[in-house]
Amino acid sequence: MSTAIATDEKPHADVAPGDQHEESFDVFSRVRSYLIGFVLASLLSVMSFYVARTTLVWTPSIPIALSVLAIAQMGVHLVFFLYMTSGRDNVNNLMALAFGLLIVMLLVFGSLWIMAHLNHHAPSMDEIMRVQR
Repeated sequence: MSTAIATDEKPHADVAPGDQHEESFDVFSRVRSYLIGFVLASLLSVMSFYVARTTLVWTPSIPIALSVLAIAQMGVHLVFFLYMTSGRDNVNNLMALAFGLLIVMLLVFGSLWIMAHLNHHAPSMDEIMRVQR
């Protein structure tokens, strides 16, 4: 007794909510996927405006809550609109996305590091004015 998969069957281990396969082109499922993504993205946007304006969240943690909501919204966009999964077909897309995120993080944190270093080592305005007198 062999449990091998037949050659005409494709295992769908990692399928994004909208991935279309040649044998199952269904317009309704594609529109449904877009609508689900639109509703989730809209809900996350409304939640971020609500979190920013309400006292429901502790005031110092609002930037963290907004960051979490922004990351969740990016995930919704990647999955429902760009069909980004971890399947074999999307390895190049994931690598390009990871490289782009690496470059953005290097730019942002490198700039913050340089500004903090200059702030720490640069003299204050009072010291500059005292030296000029």
